[in-house]
Amino acid sequence: MIVTRTPYRISFFGGGTDYPAWYREHGGEVLATTIDKYCYVTGRYLPPFFDFRYRVVWSKIELAKDAGQIQHPTVRSALRFLEIERGVEIHHVGDLPARTGIGSSSSFTVGLLHALHALKGTMATKRQLALEAIHVEQTLNEENIGAQDQTCAAFGGFNHIQFGEDDHIDVRPITLKPERIRTLESHLLLFFTGLSRTASEIAEEQVKNTAKKSKELQEMRGFVGAGIETLKGNGPIQEFGRLLHENWQLKRTLSGKITTPQIDEIYEAGRSAGATGGKLPRMARVADTNDSSISRLRCTITQ
Repeated sequence: MIVTRTPYRISFFGGGTDYPAWYREHGGEVLATTIDKYCYVTGRYLPPFFDFRYRVVWSKIELAKDAGQIQHPTVRSALRFLEIERGVEIHHVGDLPARTGIGSSSSFTVGLLHALHALKGTMATKRQLALEAIHVEQTLNEENIGAQDQTCAAFGGFNHIQFGEDDHIDVRPITLKPERIRTLESHLLLFFTGLSRTASEIAEEQVKNTAKKSKELQEMRGFVGAGIETLKGNGPIQEFGRLLHENWQLKRTLSGKITTPQIDEIYEAGRSAGATGGKLPRMARVADTNDSSISRLRCTITQ
């Protein structure tokens, strides 16, 4: 039996420039980190004594005789993509709910591909997993989704990720002094809004608006460099929060589905309570207020 553990991610800046419709023409980049909340996938070859060849356990329990009968699109696509001929059993559990804006679907895709490669006796590289997950989700599943989630899940860590016009992906780890990390940690809070949406649904309108939002996307890309410069400098960490606030005000103009009156109310309540800035990509975020390690980054920078 194979067990994989794949992290979820939190994105700070550059979201929106990681969509192929944008970076294949202009290039893109994001500043993002993975957190210590995970997606777990177990996989094994199924003994040939059952009247089904596939057993897939997620929010449903699926029993299928043919891969084409599997309802879960990623499982169905991944089995076909890797040409898994033998029957398999796949079981998925996660530390956090689905559709909460932390890249959970891509973490599952990366973890699943990792497990299937291991079943075949091969060890896929981080880059291979990222590129294959992007292919499964964007091409085979035809989802409106960017490329940062798969890359973050496959590589892990706190990274500056650049997307080239030729589909090349460059991952550069962010290295900070221990005291700067502690300062950042002490000013971060991560909250669960209780809301959820499918990323592809929200992204569909955003992708359609790409050509009309060139100025905004270029400006959002610029926040990546500013964020990195702030973190590596010695100035007040509140500047990072101010950048988050400016970025959020810009991001919410990309699509009418980015935010809602309820989300705006929550965000303003945080600002009124002393937060410098924050971000609520894809409708929701998850919080662990009992521990603020670097792997649990997010939502607001307090004063």
